[in-house]
Amino acid sequence: MDLGALGIDRGGHLLVARALQGLAPGDTVEVRGHDQHLGLHLAAWAREHGHRAEGMNITKGKASDARWNGAERAGVPGPTVWEKAPLRWGLAARGALVEAGGPDLSVADLDTKAAVWSDLAPRLYAQAAAAQWDPATAIDWTIAPRLPDDIEQAVVQVMTYLIENEQAALMVPARFLGRIHPHYREVTQLLAIQAADEARHIEVFTRRALLVTRQLGVSGAGGRASLQSLLDETDFPIASFLLSVLGEGTFLHLLSFLERHAPDAVTAQICHLALQDEARHVAFGLGHLEEQLQAEPELRPRLRQAMERRHDALASTSGLNDEVFDALVVLAAGGWTPEAIGRGHEAVQQLQTDMDDGRRRRLTRLGFSPLEAAELSALHTRNFM
Repeated sequence: MDLGALGIDRGGHLLVARALQGLAPGDTVEVRGHDQHLGLHLAAWAREHGHRAEGMNITKGKASDARWNGAERAGVPGPTVWEKAPLRWGLAARGALVEAGGPDLSVADLDTKAAVWSDLAPRLYAQAAAAQWDPATAIDWTIAPRLPDDIEQAVVQVMTYLIENEQAALMVPARFLGRIHPHYREVTQLLAIQAADEARHIEVFTRRALLVTRQLGVSGAGGRASLQSLLDETDFPIASFLLSVLGEGTFLHLLSFLERHAPDAVTAQICHLALQDEARHVAFGLGHLEEQLQAEPELRPRLRQAMERRHDALASTSGLNDEVFDALVVLAAGGWTPEAIGRGHEAVQQLQTDMDDGRRRRLTRLGFSPLEAAELSALHTRNFM
């Protein structure tokens, strides 16, 4: 083969390697060209790749083929995943031919399909990627709310409460991302977008809280203790159960309530957009646990124990701040007459009933009996999340 003026150091090695590719070990390629360093570079390249150089003749060696002895495919590139992903695959792309001898991906202890996978994951990831929204353009921040000071303060208090809850909802999936084997990449991609969703929610709730005033509301110790219990959970299925199925499932009702009773357009917009994101988070959590429980029915008692353990740990805390509860009443009331406050209080009581009904339905979907679902729903933290 003739390389002309092309040197080995400028890409000529690609043409030589291509010529050798279809040959058997022991076959020879004669290389020609007029680069002044061709012979020197050709010999060095041949030695590095296990071939023999005699002048301008390159005889194919066995080393380049032997390199891939023992190599294996890391599954198939499509959506079909293995029941267990070997740590020896490391960071190889799904479906790649993996050379033997690389380092094990020891940090990826979530390396089984049962532990992390849901058949919903590829579709939910595609939906999530298509549904991303920009806080700067998706919300009309120019519509400055003109609310009475006490109504604005109620909005600020609720936004403050939402921020700290969303910060926990960001940290929980983020801490598991590095533990999931990349073979189950749709799950890591989905959780990464979930974390991005929560980061965006924190941004818009903060921006709304400070849109008129320059101070946030209060943060109660009981509420933070409830959220801290989510961060302390190291088991992925249980953390997903407590956060996505119970906590964020309960928040679907809260965000819908706030959108319905929002005193201004900006508050309604951000609650509507956040609600759409949270619905995906709940869908994955439910889908994953439904599939896992089919394979591992013994997980169900562990889920129950996790709820009971969390309830006992939080028994001495105050739960939902009075300030948050009262702010919800004020927003639902829309006024300060006794009749309005009465309606607002009834609306918040109905919200709590709806939250309980929703938790029961989701628990029943996971195989708990209606009686068990009612008992467990009653154990859920009074802080909603």
